[in-house]
Amino acid sequence: MTTADTTPPLRIGLLGTGPWARNTQAPALAAHPGVELSGLWGRRAEAADSLAAAHGTRAYTGEEGIDALLEASDAVAFALPPDVQAPLAVRAAEAGCHLLMDKPVATTVAGARAVAEAAEKASVASVVFCTLRFAPETSAWIAEQAAVEGWFTARAQWLGSLYAAGSSSEYADSPWRRDKGGLWDVGPHALSVLIPVLGDVEHLTAAAGPADTTHLILRHTSGASSTVTLGLSAPPGAAGVEIELRGERGTASIPGWAGAETAFRGAVDALAEAVRTGVPHACDARFGLHLTELLAAAQAQAG
Repeated sequence: MTTADTTPPLRIGLLGTGPWARNTQAPALAAHPGVELSGLWGRRAEAADSLAAAHGTRAYTGEEGIDALLEASDAVAFALPPDVQAPLAVRAAEAGCHLLMDKPVATTVAGARAVAEAAEKASVASVVFCTLRFAPETSAWIAEQAAVEGWFTARAQWLGSLYAAGSSSEYADSPWRRDKGGLWDVGPHALSVLIPVLGDVEHLTAAAGPADTTHLILRHTSGASSTVTLGLSAPPGAAGVEIELRGERGTASIPGWAGAETAFRGAVDALAEAVRTGVPHACDARFGLHLTELLAAAQAQAG
């Protein structure tokens, strides 16, 4: 005879109603067996009402709605532009809510630092959703490669075609993404893979490429080096993701992964584990701050 699990579900509210919330976060939270989707907040009442109705939860809007959602939640997930996310994450932490944030945490070091300090002061758990750290296929690969010594160099390319001629992606309508480009949008993904395998970045060089493309050369604490190419304006035929490691045992290439919704469920699991154990996750707000520091340094160099 087995004993039923009596652990109450983690009540997670969602801030944001845009494409990322509709396509990934709301479906993942609503379907997660260990989660109660405690509500959805949006700046536009009609969008919040529609998305909440689709997932059987309550809609909130306005400033008072944020406070009400925080009161009804143990944790909050964010589907908002980074510099809108950051001050609301501080507010959520101060209200005692755990944080499931999107990358980057903020596009300023000061903004990201405020989040990390607020989470630490409030003793709330935090996770930053860097997709490849939570997708089952890639997270297992990263852990496997991190256990291997003797890596010599690595090459990472993350090229999207959001802003290529003829693109119809709804994510191309995001003002912050258009302003900040691939460095800030997909840079956190690449760095979140390279750092746990090769060690922290101790030296960084950045240069601008065509359109929004940025090239990075990194020296890691292990002694290995890596090169990174990031952009959202590649021709469709040139778009794709490749991360390859080379070292004493040969080469290793990152596998494909099932998709963002599955990865986001993994991030929810990671947050729940951090809440349960009190042990910070490797991709917490402090790591999010460090990513912002690296990206800001690259932006300053690349111009």
